[in-house]
Amino acid sequence: MEQGVLEIGDGYRAKNDELGGSGLIFLRAGHVTDTHIDFDGVERFVTLDAKRFGPKIARAGDVVVTTKGNSTGRVAFVTGHMPAFVYSPHLSYWRSKSDAVLHQGFLRTWSRSNEFSAQLAAMSRSTDMAPYLSLSDQRRLRITLPPFAVQRCIGELGDALDDRIDLLRQTNTTLESIAQALFKSWFIDFDPVRAKAEGREPEGMGAETAALFPDAFEESAFGEIPRGWTVRGLDSFANYLNGLALQKFPPESEQEYLPVIKIAQLRAGNTAGADRASARLKPEYVVHDGDVLFSWSGSLEVEFWCGGDGALNQHLFKVSSKDVPKWFYYQATRHFLPGFREIAAHKATTMGHIQRMHLTEARIALPPADLIGALGEFIGPLLERRITNSLLARELAALRDTLLPRLISGKLRLPEAEAQLNEATA
Repeated sequence: MEQGVLEIGDGYRAKNDELGGSGLIFLRAGHVTDTHIDFDGVERFVTLDAKRFGPKIARAGDVVVTTKGNSTGRVAFVTGHMPAFVYSPHLSYWRSKSDAVLHQGFLRTWSRSNEFSAQLAAMSRSTDMAPYLSLSDQRRLRITLPPFAVQRCIGELGDALDDRIDLLRQTNTTLESIAQALFKSWFIDFDPVRAKAEGREPEGMGAETAALFPDAFEESAFGEIPRGWTVRGLDSFANYLNGLALQKFPPESEQEYLPVIKIAQLRAGNTAGADRASARLKPEYVVHDGDVLFSWSGSLEVEFWCGGDGALNQHLFKVSSKDVPKWFYYQATRHFLPGFREIAAHKATTMGHIQRMHLTEARIALPPADLIGALGEFIGPLLERRITNSLLARELAALRDTLLPRLISGKLRLPEAEAQLNEATA
C-alpha cells in the first residue's frame, strides 16, 4: 500500500535443533485452510520465549496468507482464543499500522474480496516456477479504502459473522470431545461393566443407562469383553468404499459436473478450487453432507463431510453400514486412527497408507444391536448436532462471502446487509 499503513512480513526460518519440544507452535502453510487454521499435529519449538521471534509471532487480528506451492493464496485469520504460534517462511502476515486509516477488521474482510483475489492470482502466476508470492509482490497490493467509519462498520459486520462461525467450530470441538470420551469409556475401557462387576454404581450416568450394560465379562480371543458382546473387525460391520480415479470421468460440461473431493478438500472442509468430474457417477460414489469420509493415504483423517455434494476420489473411503448406526462406525474408525497413522508413517513409500487388512485387524467389542440402539440416544445426538453446526457455519460463510465484497464495492448498503444477516440468523 502506497500510504504505508499496512505491515506485511514473512515467517521465521527455524533450525532443526530449535524444534521438537513442547514450546511455542511453529505453524506451517499446510495448517492454513480456506476456512480456518488447523492446529492438529503442529510442530513446536523447544522454547516458550516469544520475544526472540519479534513480529513473526501471531497477533489477534492478523491476516495470514500462504505464499508458496499449490496452496498459495489461502487466507485465514488469527483470533484471540488461538494458542500462541510463530509463522513459518511460507506464510505472510498482514497488520494495520494505523488504526485511524486502515481498520484491521476491514483488512480481514477485504482479503475475501474480488479486488484482493484478482491481484493475488496475477502475482502468484508471475513466475514459471511453482506458484509463489514474494513480500515485494504483496507490498504492491492496492486496496480501495472507503472512509474509516465505513471500514469500521464493514469490519465489525465481518467480525460478527466470523465470531459466529468460530463459536460453532468451538462448540463442535466440545461435542466431539464429549462423544469420544463416552465412546472410549463405554466401548473401549468398559468402565460401566467393570463398575457393575465390582458391585459399584457406574459413574456419570443414571440407573436406567447403567442397566443397559452387563455386569460381568467373558473370555474371547480379544481378551476379556463384556458378556454377550462379540469381537469384530471394522470392515465386518462397516463398508469402506474406495473412491475412483476421477480423471477417467471428466465433467459433461461447464455447467454439469461434481467437484472432486480429494484429501485436500477433506482437510479444508470445502470444494473451493477443486477439480471437476462427471455428474453421472454411480450413486455410491457421490458424497453428500453428513457422510463419513476416511482418507487412508497421505494425511489420514476421519471426518463428517459437510462441504456439499461431490465426487469421491481415490485414496478416500466413504464409510457406511447396514449393521450399526453412523455414530458407532464413525467413532470406531476414529478410535483406530492413531494406530493407522503409525502404520502409514512406517511405509517405505513417498505417501504412507494403510491397507484393507488393517481394517480387518482393527477389532473392537461390539454390543448387541438393542444395546447400541439404546446407547445411541446419548452419543448420536451429539454428532448430529456437530453436522448441523457445520452446515450452519457453511451457510454463514457463504453469506459473509456474498455480502461483504458487495459492501466493499458499494453495491450493497450496510442497512440492507444487516437485514439479510438478521434474516439468515433468526
